[in-house]
Amino acid sequence: MTSLSHKTGVAVLGIYVADLAFRAPGMPGLGQTIAGTGFAMGPGGKGSNQAVAAARVGAPVRFISAIGKDSFGDFALSLWRQETIAPHVRVIEDAPTGAAFIYVNDASGDNAIIVVPGAASQLSTQDVEREHQAIEAASVFVTQLEQPPEAALTGLQIARAAGTTTVFNPAPALDFPPQIYGLCDFITPNEHEAALLTGIEIHTVDDARRAADVLLERGVGCALITLGAQGALLHSRAQSLHLPALCAGTVVETAGAGDAFNGAFAAGLAEGMSAEQAARLATAVAAISVTRAGTAPSMPSRQEALALLQANAGALAQAQ
Repeated sequence: MTSLSHKTGVAVLGIYVADLAFRAPGMPGLGQTIAGTGFAMGPGGKGSNQAVAAARVGAPVRFISAIGKDSFGDFALSLWRQETIAPHVRVIEDAPTGAAFIYVNDASGDNAIIVVPGAASQLSTQDVEREHQAIEAASVFVTQLEQPPEAALTGLQIARAAGTTTVFNPAPALDFPPQIYGLCDFITPNEHEAALLTGIEIHTVDDARRAADVLLERGVGCALITLGAQGALLHSRAQSLHLPALCAGTVVETAGAGDAFNGAFAAGLAEGMSAEQAARLATAVAAISVTRAGTAPSMPSRQEALALLQANAGALAQAQ
């Protein structure tokens, strides 16, 4: 086990996929072909996106995953080198690197996504156990549900045993072992995921508080529910704080906003920020990300995020 005083940075367990983004005025129906207005291929996958967001905010990042031995996998390795992310990645020769179809409405920026994890779907508990040192050495461990939930559970167990702060992003909204709740220092669903987890429809901040209370009752240390244009709710037994959303410009694409938030939040915690400070940093990073196309490419730098917070310092003080 790594000494708490020697822990640094963020370890992320998740998947990488090649994002294939199509922009169009609407989604075609079955049997229908429509003309699109744009196409782009770029890096994606919740885990990899979160790793990029954390790295651009300034955290040392280790990324645990699996990829195929193909051109998409080569692109992933190149991305991580460029972003100074340390890959702890198994290469599987007979499986493809993951890919995602992303439909983006060219008027609103709203999106719909189909993800095929590919090689990352084979991430096993043994894979995670082999990378225990990367998790134990980190200040913060982050995982989601695009890889098998048993792998997420194992990562969280290793992190908890090592005294590493745990952040669980229950996305996409799939079934997972209930013992995960008790391993979460922070759980970070969006309003839709929180509603599915708790059975409470979330339309207001008070709805989010009721849902957060359910998550606390299940053993979570703190619920951080993102609420889109309504901002985010940071809710624990010690405090309940509504963080207003920030505006950084015209919304271009919302895909990746949650990943921007989670990666920046983890980076802030790893740096020694309080949960509130880290969550405020995360709202700025997410606000900037939606003004840009793409997922990982949309993640802003630390300087950009701090500048947005500074520009909104007066308004945020009034919101207290």
